[in-house]
Amino acid sequence: MLKIVNFLVLVWLFIGAVAVVQRGYLPGKDADCATIGTIAVTVVAGPLNYAGLNPKIDECDLPDPSKEPSRGKRGRR
Repeated sequence: MLKIVNFLVLVWLFIGAVAVVQRGYLPGKDADCATIGTIAVTVVAGPLNYAGLNPKIDECDLPDPSKEPSRGKRGRR
């Protein structure tokens, strides 16, 4: 039973990967958060894309690590 489930999951993800390629979501050198999110959602959604759904991540706001407040170091004395 577990082999069947594993096989179905692999087929599901393969179909999702095919959908990513067909839709042209694979980025060149500039991949932003929204593009990576769209690719991940499309792979996971897999066959649902062929049922008419088109998952997309429109906006992705991540903090800039250089602008985060310093948490300070608890150094040794």
